[in-house]
Amino acid sequence: MIRFLSIIVVLLSMGLNSVAQTKMIHVYVALCDNENQGIVPVPKLIGNGQDPFNNLYWGALYGIKTHFKKHKNWQLLETIKNPKANVLERCIFKHSTENAYMVADAYDGAYMKNTVVDFLRSASGNSKETITINDKAVPIAGKANLIAFIGHNGLMDFRLENYPTKANDDKRETVILACVSKSYFTDAIKKAGATPLVWSTGLMAPEAYTLEYLLRGWLAGESNEQIRQRAAQGYHDYQKCGINGAKRLLVTGF
Repeated sequence: MIRFLSIIVVLLSMGLNSVAQTKMIHVYVALCDNENQGIVPVPKLIGNGQDPFNNLYWGALYGIKTHFKKHKNWQLLETIKNPKANVLERCIFKHSTENAYMVADAYDGAYMKNTVVDFLRSASGNSKETITINDKAVPIAGKANLIAFIGHNGLMDFRLENYPTKANDDKRETVILACVSKSYFTDAIKKAGATPLVWSTGLMAPEAYTLEYLLRGWLAGESNEQIRQRAAQGYHDYQKCGINGAKRLLVTGF
């Protein structure tokens, strides 16, 4: 009987370790919107914040959905229309070799403030949400390991009276691919108690390849500096901006 119970304990421990090792990424994408965001207008087709299919940051060539859907390292498991208020589409991806999932939400471009607030609530651990993957409930949002914001820097257009405050001591890392995000988001991320893995010091194109490159290092357990270097390399590879310029643009830490 004692031996039998010992085996059960070991098996349960293995199962719990498997769950613990699953890496969750939640990406908040503010769809590009010529009409409702303070941006330099882009072509009308890709700048409609209510049309995820063609949007610059979602359905276009280097949008989150299209880029990751086509990438050999990622598999699109499910696309969900209107999963919650202000979100037009949600995609759930599985990494091809790692025990990692990514949930990406395409927010209506007219609701930039809601997107930023939802991102910060997750970064601080205050947002609670679950999804179902293979018949199992999986926590995302404030329980994700890596939480990213992609799109126009909404804090250039408005101020938030209060930033969400750290809810617990769980480790949460953030990526903010938006223009001058370090300057504008520093106070918010400090209050959230999150670790800024990669963000920007200047104007940038917040497209999907930068996130994909840095995720290679993050999933491999590399240091923050190594991950930052990967992000810079990805940005240079696609933008042809010079690797030194990309390294000055994309930084890690406070």
